[in-house]
Amino acid sequence: MKVANLVGSRFKEKPADCVIDSHALMVRGGYMKYVGNGIFSEFPILRRVTRKIEEIIREEMDAIDGQEVLFPVVLPADLWDESGRYESVGSELLRFTDRNKARMVLGMTHEEAAVHLVREYANSYTKYPFMIYQLQRKFRDEARPRAGMIRVREFTMKDAYSFHTSQKDLEEYYQVCYDAYNRIFQRVGVPEVITVASDSGMMGGNLSHEYMLLTPVGEDSIVICTSCDYRANMEAAENKTVNEKPGETAELTYVETPHCKTIEEVCDFLKSDVETSCKAVVYQKNADDTFVVAFVRGDYEVNETKLRNLVGEEIHGAEITEDAPLVAGYIGPYGIAEEVEVYYDVTLKGINNLVAGANREGYHITGLCLERDVKNVSFADISKVKEGNVCPCCGKKTITIKRGIEVGNIFQLGDKYTKSMNMTYVDENGKEQYPVMGCYGIGVGRLAASICEAHHDEFGPIWPISIAPWEVEICCLRADDEKTKAVADDLYEKLQKAGVEVLYDDRKGVRAGAMFSDADLIGAPIRVVVSPRNLENQVVEITTRDKTLKEAVLVEEAVRFVTELKAELFENI
Repeated sequence: MKVANLVGSRFKEKPADCVIDSHALMVRGGYMKYVGNGIFSEFPILRRVTRKIEEIIREEMDAIDGQEVLFPVVLPADLWDESGRYESVGSELLRFTDRNKARMVLGMTHEEAAVHLVREYANSYTKYPFMIYQLQRKFRDEARPRAGMIRVREFTMKDAYSFHTSQKDLEEYYQVCYDAYNRIFQRVGVPEVITVASDSGMMGGNLSHEYMLLTPVGEDSIVICTSCDYRANMEAAENKTVNEKPGETAELTYVETPHCKTIEEVCDFLKSDVETSCKAVVYQKNADDTFVVAFVRGDYEVNETKLRNLVGEEIHGAEITEDAPLVAGYIGPYGIAEEVEVYYDVTLKGINNLVAGANREGYHITGLCLERDVKNVSFADISKVKEGNVCPCCGKKTITIKRGIEVGNIFQLGDKYTKSMNMTYVDENGKEQYPVMGCYGIGVGRLAASICEAHHDEFGPIWPISIAPWEVEICCLRADDEKTKAVADDLYEKLQKAGVEVLYDDRKGVRAGAMFSDADLIGAPIRVVVSPRNLENQVVEITTRDKTLKEAVLVEEAVRFVTELKAELFENI
């Protein structure tokens, strides 16, 4: 391939709307073009990268007996009715009606389609276990697409679904997939990806893990213990806060707190510590707008995922009107309206002297002890973990919080979908059973962008050779010089015959600096520079994109040197 014929332009200026480096470099390098909010077209360079990622994924899925299939992008809503997700999933599922008035959805995940495909086939225990997978475009109507390919609405996903006759068999295969994912991330050049326990969310199931690439620009908060192997997504991380200073028991006292509605305002007014305050965060159920109040210690935040799982249905931030049974800014546990659903966080347990809202306009109470003053109080973990918290695994105060990008996930789904969609098989005793499922996903475009985010410099991506768009780029300086052009042309032909993927820049009239700048943005791991000055000494200059190697190599040795260097780079992956 010649740069002169490569579709897509490269430019120097950083686009104003790109908030992270990978997004800016992939736009500048001619990888992608904005079409709409969270929707991009992919130029040939990005397609070459993602195609290589897809092939690595296919090889690893086939190696664990996966069988590739393809589900439709557009699915009838009836399938999602069967699973119950047509109503339970929020607005991220795009619903529409076709010309025949049939209700349809754009697939954002394909559990229903997977069950539909195999439920007649897999009617006997003799057909199990098996795994099917696809690489497919999907659409998820994200509320806040961001960071280029990191969070989009339309994307390519590898999703796999395994079917088993026992939980034990599922768990064994789950470990097989776990190991296969580690190999995938190793092969694409990001072995630093870590696994964390996660919340299953809309997918359901009892156990799930996310594969996270740690980076300061990541959108997920990862809870990590520095003393043991505990790792979890913030949504699933257990809060083990212990109140070591419970305070002295005091009488309940109503205190006038005019114009003090936030925790900070109240504590400042009363000269009290935020650690001994009780904060109310109010939600409403999506189904009937019932009020749900979560009480947490004043210096903690509510973990909405934990709360949603506890409530058992979707919730949203509340709108407190004048006729509501709550007094905005003055909500507290003592004397709260009975029709309100209330949850108390573990961070409040054991504190004898809390400041809280009095459920009366302009008043708070002091001296609140939940165990003493609230009937049948029980505590649940509904808060976000903080830096320095106690590790739920080793018990040390060694919790730290990092940022990360989710590049893959695996779930033990159990019989959530097979049961709801009436998929059964006959076991060896002639009895009907529901198979159990596992689900395993990798976002291809997100993975490509994440690799770029992890491996780049100020000039462009530093692609691992296993997924680089081209393995080698030849830069012919002074293509108008007959001898220089002849040597570069010969190397181009010989390297291709040697099985090397080569991009050739033989544009005339392009300055060396501009040519090298384009080469940096394209990111081929090996660069061969052919110039009149080098040829005076019968050499070409060979460098690596990561700047770790720069050598003058005799022209007649260049093909051998490049092929050996290519092999070495692959071995180092």
